[in-house]
Amino acid sequence: MFIDISVIQPLPSSNPNRDDTGSPKSAVFGGVRRHRVSSQAWKRAVRTRFDQEIDHAYLGVRTKRAVELVAQKIEELAPDLADDAASMAESVFSVAGIKVETPKVKKDEDPAKYKQVTYLFFLSNAQIEAVAQLAIDKKQSGEKLSKKEAQSVIDGRNSIDLALFGRMVADDPSLNVDASCQVAHAISTHAVETEFDYFTAVDDQKRLDDSADAGAGMIGTVEFVSSCLYRYATINVKQLLENLEDEQDVRVAIEAFVRAFVMSMPSGKANTFANHSLPSGVYVALRDDQPISLAAAFEKPVRPGPGYGYVEGSAQALVDYAQALYAAYDAPDKQYVCVADQAASCLETLGEKVALKDLAKAVAEASLPRSEQA
Repeated sequence: MFIDISVIQPLPSSNPNRDDTGSPKSAVFGGVRRHRVSSQAWKRAVRTRFDQEIDHAYLGVRTKRAVELVAQKIEELAPDLADDAASMAESVFSVAGIKVETPKVKKDEDPAKYKQVTYLFFLSNAQIEAVAQLAIDKKQSGEKLSKKEAQSVIDGRNSIDLALFGRMVADDPSLNVDASCQVAHAISTHAVETEFDYFTAVDDQKRLDDSADAGAGMIGTVEFVSSCLYRYATINVKQLLENLEDEQDVRVAIEAFVRAFVMSMPSGKANTFANHSLPSGVYVALRDDQPISLAAAFEKPVRPGPGYGYVEGSAQALVDYAQALYAAYDAPDKQYVCVADQAASCLETLGEKVALKDLAKAVAEASLPRSEQA
């Protein structure tokens, strides 16, 4: 079973995801320039949102400082081993075949205190504790740690975010976790033009009686764009079940992802633009054959409607394309919609209308394999 989530979301003046020059990211699609928010940016926003959706115990950490996290857990579980915690943690990763390096530090810091793995490494909180406990057991027993034992705890119980987004380990592919979720780059349904905000900032301590000091404290420009985005993500339920190995965890994962994907927003330039908008419409399709994005509905750029908005035209383009696609190929097994804007009400022709809290639960219930539900 595959869960396809399509979102129509208008954004006011904003720059949630910028390139190396500070410009809003973009892409050419259908022969015109579109606003783009990268997949990585939105996945990070979803993972951040998870903190509000599910218990911390279900989550993990992606970091180079995995050795430090394990050392801290060793100190917590066995305070008498605090002096050896760093070396104990390092040994587990090294024996497992994961490269560890000495990081660059400031002059007054000890570079040997906590070494780092050489790339961002995703670990669940359960795995961090298991690695720490293994290190403690081996230290107390005096037994030699084997590679099989070290890799077994590192490859133990996955967290929900790790199960969804996966883990790639260049040093040893056997520790890889295949992602059960894919997130597309969000693109505007229409052509866009980047605009510039010229701003000045006032120095609060400026001497008002000095004509030579009458200018602004600083001046500059910020690039921004306004757009109506099409966002898409898909979950492979079978892969998610393999990664989590527990039906209840899968339910929690699906519900949390649906809510977090819909409600999240990348944080770029949020203090400048406060672009905290929510989707006008959400459409979820459950399929048992393959995931299908509806981005092609906007290959022909949407034109502003009579009221000069893009939401109505975008929603209608999605409905028209989906209906034509399902007539030519197979229709989804189940379809749900969540509509928050009258301009997107045409989405209701595609499926059952539900509120977001009910949508997440309904999708989780309907997407599990029949054998699991039985």
